[in-house]
Amino acid sequence: MIRTPLLPCIAAACAALCAASSPAAEHVDARSRAIHESFIALDSHLDTPALLGVAGWSMLDHHSVVADGSQLDLPRMIQGGLDGGFFATYIGQGPLTDAGRAAARDAALLRLQEIHQLVAANPGKFEIAYTADDAARIAAAKKRIVYLSMENGYPVGQDVSLLTTYYTLGVRIAGPVHFLNNDLGDSSTDPKGPQWQGLSPIGKAYVKEANRLGILIDASHASDQVLDQLLELSTAPIVLTHSGAKAIYNHPRNVDDEHLRRLAAKDGVIQIYAYSDYFVPNPRPPEREAAIAALRKQYAGQRSRVTLEAQAKALAEIDRKFPIPRGTFEDFIAHLLHAVKIAGVDHVGIGLDFDGGGGVAGLEDATDYPKITARLLKEGLSKDDLAKIWSGNVLRILKKAQLAAQTP
Repeated sequence: MIRTPLLPCIAAACAALCAASSPAAEHVDARSRAIHESFIALDSHLDTPALLGVAGWSMLDHHSVVADGSQLDLPRMIQGGLDGGFFATYIGQGPLTDAGRAAARDAALLRLQEIHQLVAANPGKFEIAYTADDAARIAAAKKRIVYLSMENGYPVGQDVSLLTTYYTLGVRIAGPVHFLNNDLGDSSTDPKGPQWQGLSPIGKAYVKEANRLGILIDASHASDQVLDQLLELSTAPIVLTHSGAKAIYNHPRNVDDEHLRRLAAKDGVIQIYAYSDYFVPNPRPPEREAAIAALRKQYAGQRSRVTLEAQAKALAEIDRKFPIPRGTFEDFIAHLLHAVKIAGVDHVGIGLDFDGGGGVAGLEDATDYPKITARLLKEGLSKDDLAKIWSGNVLRILKKAQLAAQTP
């Protein structure tokens, strides 16, 4: 049920290869860099925990997106001025059976344990954040901030009481669905179309339980009907930890202007991703698909740094033989600026989806975060605006969710 490292490698390798043909890299001058370092910078959707169980791969080592497909580690966080973020426990959607749900639960518990083990083994470098206020304290101690999130409600299954277990282990953001419909509600991308016409009855109980605990609900991947119902039912603001603007590119994963306005009216926040498939057309040449399928089969079940590097090399060759269009840094900026225009600067943030398929030409890994600050300053946004976008907005609504949970 756990996503293999192959999928992130595909996106990362493509982005790196396209960098050479992308527009000139955004220049980061000394002033922009100083401003970037002056506030807490958080990314609301990091899938790097999927790599923690890979033999020989260490979060403390400096890796390369070209060499092994990975996009984030401690050295690159430091280089890119990223103070931390929400580290996702992602479990891919599997069969809606008792056995499938149990396997998803166990996989989620293992992934959460791996994150805790990383932090426990490196107490001077990382610290888990449990409240919105923890971020400033951890940053002041010169440690990286590790919030925990859960992408996809499959590990909850039909038992919303499991949210209490995940909350106890540190989960502070959770989304009910992913690529496919599940027990909780409808996905924006299930080829079968809606099953529940929004949230299921269990999904509505999930909302109530998340509100009770103070878990911020993530509407990324959710259908428009689910988003409508979340905005109606939730007593706390809603976040989309990694999404885009439908007005810039019409894809079901992106959010239309009407929903952006409704999200902002309920004090919610959309965090903009850098996911090429949702920025530009995504053709699937049969030869390329066949080559990727063969590669998946060849490395199925192999989880080591050596095999990651071999996969990245093979994927680079596939990209050379069967190139496809890739999104760019300019696409990312267009989505972000549109969201600011429609929802307002108080309701936009950054969630690039690194190590989960994110990464576009010119925005390939964690070393590139300062480019965003430099560009937004050129676009006329202020230092205060950037502080909101980089962490202030998502922390504000996390605090609201936590305060609401404490209110009788």
